[in-house]
Amino acid sequence: MKTKAVRLYGKNDIRLEEFELPPVKDDEILAKVVSDSICMSSYKAVKQGADHKRVPDDVDKNPTLLGHEFSGILLEVGKKWAGEFRAGDKFSIQPAMNYKGSLDAPGYSFRYIGGDATHIIIPSQVMETGCLLPYHGESFFHASLSEPMSCVIGAFNASYHTRNGVYIHEMGIKKGGNTAILAGAGPMGLGAIDYAINRDIKPGLLVVTDIDEERLERAAKIHTPQEALRKNVELIYVNTSKLMDPAGTLRNLTGGKGFDDVFVFAPVRQVVETADRILGFDGCLNFFAGPSDPSFSAEFNFYNVHYAFTHVVGTSGGNTDDMKEALELMAAGRINPSAMITHIGGLDAVIDTTMRLPEIPGGKKLIYTHISLPLTAIDDFEKLGQKDPCFRELHRMLAGNDFIWSSEAEKFLLENARPI
Repeated sequence: MKTKAVRLYGKNDIRLEEFELPPVKDDEILAKVVSDSICMSSYKAVKQGADHKRVPDDVDKNPTLLGHEFSGILLEVGKKWAGEFRAGDKFSIQPAMNYKGSLDAPGYSFRYIGGDATHIIIPSQVMETGCLLPYHGESFFHASLSEPMSCVIGAFNASYHTRNGVYIHEMGIKKGGNTAILAGAGPMGLGAIDYAINRDIKPGLLVVTDIDEERLERAAKIHTPQEALRKNVELIYVNTSKLMDPAGTLRNLTGGKGFDDVFVFAPVRQVVETADRILGFDGCLNFFAGPSDPSFSAEFNFYNVHYAFTHVVGTSGGNTDDMKEALELMAAGRINPSAMITHIGGLDAVIDTTMRLPEIPGGKKLIYTHISLPLTAIDDFEKLGQKDPCFRELHRMLAGNDFIWSSEAEKFLLENARPI
């Protein structure tokens, strides 16, 4: 079977190509990809090429498929897995397989599996590690978003606290405590806000900061302080660009106590150092945002490490249990990461979008791999609809849903967009 896919050849070298997939082996599965959301991690892989920890050294000779936040339909199941999976099943994939200690992952390391493709071959490692996850939801884009949501869930689960004199880490954020999400009005921050106010163990105070007023206003419209308060969470949005003393102002919101849990959602030295300064006793700083600079560093107050037991954790992705939790919470309607999506595109939009990802405003960029469509902001649907009836109908649909991407819109687009 032929596939069209975006392949990584090295630093700043990705190509949309059509090629023949090899025959499916008994321990493999052939699948059709429907949707993939583009992650900043893919941008980093393109910028670093073989220097990236997940990209093989011979990528210039054996290119790998890009994209790791994807969903689709199983087409042909090798006999080894015939008792567990069936053709026609919808699926999502946890790329952080940790197969025998390896960092290899779909979307970085393999020649025939990645999200930016029409068809893929799922290797045995994915099934052996339990990372091929059945999906029973209606829309494919929700399954694509389960991967970034699993990263958020993993971060909350990785935070920890201690009790004085007891050398046991109590995992997770502090129940009823003070939590801050710094640089948190972007797409991943929106997911973190959603999860924080809807999970079982919630903070009592949740402060979200950013320096972009437009993003803060959108976040406050999607996740309102009133909604959070009904769920026993005091939610406060703060534009730190307007503050002379960001750390002092944020600490004052806690009555001077400081924060139990602080999540850093941008790899910016100033943000990290602000996080350090607002930590309270036994405060946990979770460095969520992965830097592309291997030498990235920031100052940290080690006096407080010694006397106030402050500490740092970092997470890079979630695990399979985190992803299962994301799928379960979405299926139950407890979280809805749809608001993370601000742009829609086809497979032919992947190269430009990935290469320019840090420059493109908005949230998640969602790709439908079987259509041809330039990357298009949902906010532009109305204007485009003046000439294009497809966009006119999409705008009408989304106008009744606060302009948040929906299952109805996905179905209409897949039925009416130009095939690639």
